[in-house]
Amino acid sequence: MTASPGLGTSRTGSADLFRSVFRRHAAGVAVITARRGGAPAGFTATSLTSVSAEPPLVSFGISTAASSWPAVSGAGHVGVHILGEHQEGLAATFARSGADRFGAPTGWREGPEGVPLLDGVLAWLVCRVVARVPAGDHRVVLAEVVHGDPSAGPGRPLLYHQGRFGALRE
Repeated sequence: MTASPGLGTSRTGSADLFRSVFRRHAAGVAVITARRGGAPAGFTATSLTSVSAEPPLVSFGISTAASSWPAVSGAGHVGVHILGEHQEGLAATFARSGADRFGAPTGWREGPEGVPLLDGVLAWLVCRVVARVPAGDHRVVLAEVVHGDPSAGPGRPLLYHQGRFGALRE
């Protein structure tokens, strides 16, 4: 087998290789919220994917070691929030372990189905969880859209690339 020009040196599949490759992949930033008992929970996700238009389905991944997993694992509904480039601080708060994610300055309210909805996001959905599929040390959650607002706030999307939050360039 011959090497293809420009492909560099192949490495054996590993967690390190996986992380290195996906640092080069730009992704939109979302926050997923749920409730456990009466308490809100949430986390920053870059794994949000549209799955189907009929029925309208989304998916996202969550580690079973994440502090939000107990809430997501038992929730009937979740909130999906598309963050704007002005919300880097909010994304960082929901990504930080041990942070008071719903304390000031985070603005939020109870939305449809009792799901915590964040203020100031570009768009949001409330989704009914239809499956939690084991995938290594994560679960892939499939959820059907039941409510939403495609234009909750103005602005452009927040991106995640090379381990940092950023914005689109024109």
